[in-house]
Amino acid sequence: MIIFCLCFVSALKAQVPAVQIENSKGEKINTSTLVDNKTPFIISFWSTTCKPCLRELDAVNEHMPDWLDEVKFRMIAVSTDDSRSSSKAKALAEGRGWDDFTVLYDKNQDFMRAMNVNLIPQVFVFDAKGKMIYSHTGYTPGSELELLKVLKENK
Repeated sequence: MIIFCLCFVSALKAQVPAVQIENSKGEKINTSTLVDNKTPFIISFWSTTCKPCLRELDAVNEHMPDWLDEVKFRMIAVSTDDSRSSSKAKALAEGRGWDDFTVLYDKNQDFMRAMNVNLIPQVFVFDAKGKMIYSHTGYTPGSELELLKVLKENK
């Protein structure tokens, strides 16, 4: 019985938690709605002051049209900038041409805490049902290719 409970708790932690954050229109959304049971997705936590975060998101953005030809997925970029700098984060996301991304704003870092993110960039890959299948922290050029590999292995 104890083993079952521990496995159950582990499985719960691997799901997308339900937290209220803002979308690019300033509307509150529940992060549990990111799971659509149709399409896998990547969640990347970033901030305006994190250069590796921006390099990784730009690299994914550059590859995204080709990747979408190979596997359907959604890219969700979650800004961890607080309410004082969220307007800067919105302008930065628009200016970098992340048009294929869903950009969300976690002004109070509630989603960040719920996902147990301590350092950024932190990237998670989820299957269509919302189960976490991959995670990494940090960025080195070329490591974004691992994301495509994981998506293709789990389609």
